[in-house]
Amino acid sequence: MSRRPAGVAAIKNKNLAQAKYKDKGTEIAESQFAQMGKQMEMFKHNLEDFASKHREDIRKDPEFRLQFQEMCASIGVDPLASSKGFWAEMLGVGDFYYELGIQIVEVCMATSKRNGGLIGIEELRRKVEASRGRNSQAISIDDLLRSIKKLKILGNGFCVHRVGESYLVQSIPGELTLDHTIVLQHAQENGHVTQSGLIKSLQWEKERAKRALDFMVTEGLAWVDDQSGSERSFWFPSLIPDFSTSVS
Repeated sequence: MSRRPAGVAAIKNKNLAQAKYKDKGTEIAESQFAQMGKQMEMFKHNLEDFASKHREDIRKDPEFRLQFQEMCASIGVDPLASSKGFWAEMLGVGDFYYELGIQIVEVCMATSKRNGGLIGIEELRRKVEASRGRNSQAISIDDLLRSIKKLKILGNGFCVHRVGESYLVQSIPGELTLDHTIVLQHAQENGHVTQSGLIKSLQWEKERAKRALDFMVTEGLAWVDDQSGSERSFWFPSLIPDFSTSVS
């Protein structure tokens, strides 16, 4: 026997049921969204209360400031979004990071002639702290990284490269490839490399090692030393803390 097609009434009932399910789903989704919105507002209100109570700790203690930033990020609040507004007035953190950004630029400009615009994050922190004076707020590596992120508005000159367990800050336009980063990682322990050392350790072809080193010398990121032994050495001032004082 052939199956009889569903009647018009059955089809209408089915469509009506589907429409009801859809409306109910929309109603539930809207209710959940509204509830989430209320929770977020409550979190932000509590965060503002917390900031008011711990204002001085946030301003003066780098570790406390980091924890506060992470709390803000967890609910989508960016205290650094502007140098004006509630957070800037309440904590001064907006002004703090913009001021720190200017000091980072000044240090990078002052050291670029010797390091080619590539400076270790620890050296950068020491020099920025020295320029700020004894009575200024303490700063952390996290503070520097957040300020550098804000400096991207200046163009592609400022960026951060992860090298091993630390960072190098690049303050001039230029593209460092993976090969260049690998060379920096290889040089991190002693501050210098040789072409044959790269070839042996990294299993590179001679031309690959030469191309990477030539680029870094041309860009001022590496210095050539022909007096250290039988083979030319390539030194990276950005990997030698306070290298300028050691050679003066």
